[in-house]
Amino acid sequence: MQLIRGLHNLSAARHATTNWGAVATIGGFDGVHRGHQALLALLKQRANEWSLPATVISFEPSPREFFMGKAAPARLQRFREKFAVLAACGVERFVCLRFDEQLRSLSPTAFVEQILRDALGVRWLVVGHDFKFGRGREGSVTDLHVLGSRCGFGVEEFAPHLMDQERVSSTLVRDALAAGDLRRAEQLLGRPYSISGRVVHGQKLGRTLGYPTANIRLKRRVIPLNGIFAVRVTGAGLHSVPAVASLGTRPVVNGVEPLLEAHVFDFDGDLYGQQLQIEFIARLRDELWFPSLAALVEQMHIDAAQARQILL
Repeated sequence: MQLIRGLHNLSAARHATTNWGAVATIGGFDGVHRGHQALLALLKQRANEWSLPATVISFEPSPREFFMGKAAPARLQRFREKFAVLAACGVERFVCLRFDEQLRSLSPTAFVEQILRDALGVRWLVVGHDFKFGRGREGSVTDLHVLGSRCGFGVEEFAPHLMDQERVSSTLVRDALAAGDLRRAEQLLGRPYSISGRVVHGQKLGRTLGYPTANIRLKRRVIPLNGIFAVRVTGAGLHSVPAVASLGTRPVVNGVEPLLEAHVFDFDGDLYGQQLQIEFIARLRDELWFPSLAALVEQMHIDAAQARQILL
């Protein structure tokens, strides 16, 4: 999948391509859940019909993060994770535009003319039925049909994707994760919820307690779930191996930064610097404070035994 970041790179890519154009969609695609996947399947079908690349247009930071700051909802994925899932869904071009004051201030007409028509050469656009765009979210799908006709591209509305009579959304996934309902989250996503990242050095406390962990910094303002989990680990030669993991701020050691720590069962290799994917299978309990390391270790024995029972 081709990645184009920023309008300046978009212009450069257009000049370097003789047959420029796109069948596109626009959105945050946080989580790339089943609703997104159904839309992307339609996008891919239309792209094949037009013999043009299936293109996703998205923004960094997200508009909600731009306007809400730290109050914005937790991200389900980091950029790298989203990129990988979009590629697996058959997206051929991922255009990521910086959401800043200049982009925010574009009128609906300017957005369509400058970005969709002039920069991307869109020939067909697939959007949700409630899609809003342009300054102050002034533009509606009705406006998009009018502007698209004027600018030479068609617009197709994608109906809500329902499960159990409920519209699948990133918010539903977040709610399921916050409630510790990982089975529901997996149903909505079409796969277990996972977090990926590179293993970094930590305080080595787990090793001294008999539970060495692979530590992954989350690099997010807010995390969508926390606690102790039964998980499966993939990467660095491992494939879906059972583990127990802690996700949170580690109150026992007065931690502040959220950290993902995974103890892989019956493994004694070196994972530092390796890229791992942690799939969350079941939530065991809340993250707790313990009065002593001995009490912590006693609970870790219980957590590990419970995770083994679930996973093995």
